[in-house]
Amino acid sequence: QVQLVESGGGLVQAGGSLRLSCAASGRTLSSYAMGWVRQAPGKEREFVAAISRSGGTTSYADSFKGRFTISRDNARNTVYLQMNSLKPEDTAVYYCAAAAGLTRRWSQYDSWGQGTQVTVSS
Repeated sequence: QVQLVESGGGLVQAGGSLRLSCAASGRTLSSYAMGWVRQAPGKEREFVAAISRSGGTTSYADSFKGRFTISRDNARNTVYLQMNSLKPEDTAVYYCAAAAGLTRRWSQYDSWGQGTQVTVSS
């Protein structure tokens, strides 16, 4: 199994940007499709973005497309989520997760990080 650790979260003003990182260990990242999922207090877990093993294919939830960008660097065993034009409603815990193949269904991800808090102030 792969172990995942997120970083890069924090407090940012509305309209600002953050880049989240997810570092993998235990297995090479290239063995997995990767995704980002978020959960705000009192809300359902929400798919954000996913990327294929090679990075050649990406998928985004409509509400994030154009603002968020998922990428990966398999040589560094790291996946990223670049978040621009952040809004207060983006405040949530953001999780990275690993799956056998590209999926938008968070229930299909096998391994999860512990999450990183993103707080967007108004």
